[in-house]
Amino acid sequence: MIAYSKQVEDMVCVAKEVNHGPAPIPEEGKWVQAKEIKDISGLTHGIGWCAPQQGACKLTLNVKDGIIEEALVETIGCSGMTHSAAMAAEILSGKTILEALNTDLVCDAINTAMRELFLQIVYGRSQTAFSDDGLPVGAGLDDLGKGLRSQTGTTYSTKKKGPRYLELAEGYVTRLALDKEDRVIGYEVVQLGKMMEAIKNGKSADEALKANTSTKGRFSEGVKFIDPRNE
Repeated sequence: MIAYSKQVEDMVCVAKEVNHGPAPIPEEGKWVQAKEIKDISGLTHGIGWCAPQQGACKLTLNVKDGIIEEALVETIGCSGMTHSAAMAAEILSGKTILEALNTDLVCDAINTAMRELFLQIVYGRSQTAFSDDGLPVGAGLDDLGKGLRSQTGTTYSTKKKGPRYLELAEGYVTRLALDKEDRVIGYEVVQLGKMMEAIKNGKSADEALKANTSTKGRFSEGVKFIDPRNE
């Protein structure tokens, strides 16, 4: 029973003529008047950050009929976040997006990412808004590529000693090539995901390392080669 104030009770009743419902939003190739959580579908990505802004989370959700069928949680910048991500992966799948929005996902950055994704999906701004039937469950893994590793870039520099490339999309950087003026002109990388796959498939660690080491840029023209972590 809804309680009304006396002021409202004493008002004259005026008929409400127009009720077109909510504006339709694009969802997986369809226009949908979303009235309930089960009306929401879509795959999208979002970024979240914690209050001290020392860590960030990239969250990917694949939602079908309001239910989170697939979740990819990628974190960076805080060691505790990796354990939070492990718990969030268990928590998220199988929940409705409304349940997930109001669930403690352990880490502020993951909670913030969930909020940002919720807004995108319910406003019809998912990555699959205009894709017929969206993407199948499992599509989130495509973000990781071969070896199923996050795309990570880690670089460091100081005014006194200059830049260090530590990890780039191509892999874990083992050596930097410098020219005669000490400028970086290339680098050597190891694709760790593919290397571990090779080891699991029976190759020795040395063979796997050699097979998955490559160089970028003008590495062969370097006059000096340094370990970016120790030199």
